[in-house]
Amino acid sequence: MPVVIEGQTYYRTAEVCRKLGISRNTLFRWLKKGVFSDIEYRDWRGWRLFTAAEVEKIKARASYISSVSHGKTNEKQQ
Repeated sequence: MPVVIEGQTYYRTAEVCRKLGISRNTLFRWLKKGVFSDIEYRDWRGWRLFTAAEVEKIKARASYISSVSHGKTNEKQQ
Protein backbone atom coordinates (compact mmCIF):
# COMPACT_ATOMS: atom_id res chain seq x y z
CA MET A 1 0.00 0.00 0.00
CA PRO A 2 1.41 3.43 -0.94
CA VAL A 3 2.44 5.85 1.80
CA VAL A 4 1.50 9.54 1.78
CA ILE A 5 4.02 11.90 3.37
CA GLU A 6 3.35 15.64 3.33
CA GLY A 7 0.91 15.22 0.45
CA GLN A 8 3.33 13.16 -1.70
CA THR A 9 2.55 9.51 -2.49
CA TYR A 10 5.44 7.07 -2.18
CA TYR A 11 5.74 3.38 -3.01
CA ARG A 12 7.81 0.87 -1.08
CA THR A 13 10.45 -1.31 -2.71
CA ALA A 14 8.31 -4.45 -2.72
CA GLU A 15 5.42 -2.57 -4.37
CA VAL A 16 7.67 -1.18 -7.08
CA CYS A 17 9.17 -4.58 -7.84
CA ARG A 18 5.77 -6.25 -7.92
CA LYS A 19 4.28 -3.58 -10.19
CA LEU A 20 7.17 -3.74 -12.64
CA GLY A 21 7.90 -7.45 -12.55
CA ILE A 22 11.52 -7.07 -11.46
CA SER A 23 13.32 -8.59 -8.51
CA ARG A 24 14.53 -6.69 -5.47
CA ASN A 25 18.06 -7.76 -6.38
CA THR A 26 17.72 -6.15 -9.81
CA LEU A 27 16.35 -2.91 -8.38
CA PHE A 28 19.05 -2.73 -5.70
CA ARG A 29 21.77 -3.51 -8.27
CA TRP A 30 20.57 -0.62 -10.46
CA LEU A 31 20.47 1.72 -7.46
CA LYS A 32 23.95 0.66 -6.34
CA LYS A 33 25.35 1.22 -9.86
CA GLY A 34 23.85 4.70 -9.86
CA VAL A 35 21.43 4.07 -12.73
CA PHE A 36 18.91 6.17 -10.80
CA SER A 37 21.13 8.56 -8.91
CA ASP A 38 18.31 10.95 -8.00
CA ILE A 39 16.28 8.36 -6.06
CA GLU A 40 17.19 8.69 -2.42
CA TYR A 41 14.09 9.34 -0.30
CA ARG A 42 13.94 7.13 2.76
CA ASP A 43 11.43 6.77 5.56
CA TRP A 44 12.21 6.91 9.27
CA ARG A 45 13.40 3.27 9.17
CA GLY A 46 15.83 3.94 6.33
CA TRP A 47 13.72 2.09 3.77
CA ARG A 48 13.68 3.52 0.24
CA LEU A 49 10.48 5.12 -0.99
CA PHE A 50 9.72 5.94 -4.62
CA THR A 51 7.43 8.55 -6.17
CA ALA A 52 5.19 7.70 -9.12
CA ALA A 53 7.59 9.59 -11.41
CA GLU A 54 10.51 7.52 -10.12
CA VAL A 55 8.52 4.32 -10.66
CA GLU A 56 7.98 5.41 -14.28
CA LYS A 57 11.74 5.95 -14.72
CA ILE A 58 12.40 2.46 -13.38
CA LYS A 59 9.65 1.05 -15.59
CA ALA A 60 11.23 2.64 -18.67
CA ARG A 61 14.60 1.11 -17.76
CA ALA A 62 13.05 -2.32 -17.19
CA SER A 63 11.20 -2.10 -20.53
CA TYR A 64 14.38 -1.10 -22.33
CA ILE A 65 16.37 -3.96 -20.81
CA SER A 66 13.59 -6.40 -21.70
CA SER A 67 13.42 -5.21 -25.31
CA VAL A 68 17.21 -5.41 -25.71
CA SER A 69 17.39 -8.89 -24.24
CA HIS A 70 14.61 -10.05 -26.56
CA GLY A 71 16.09 -8.38 -29.65
CA LYS A 72 13.25 -5.87 -30.03
CA THR A 73 15.29 -2.70 -30.40
CA ASN A 74 14.62 -0.26 -33.22
CA GLU A 75 18.18 -0.60 -34.50
CA LYS A 76 18.72 -2.62 -37.68
CA GLN A 77 20.57 -5.88 -37.23
CA GLN A 78 23.70 -6.28 -39.39
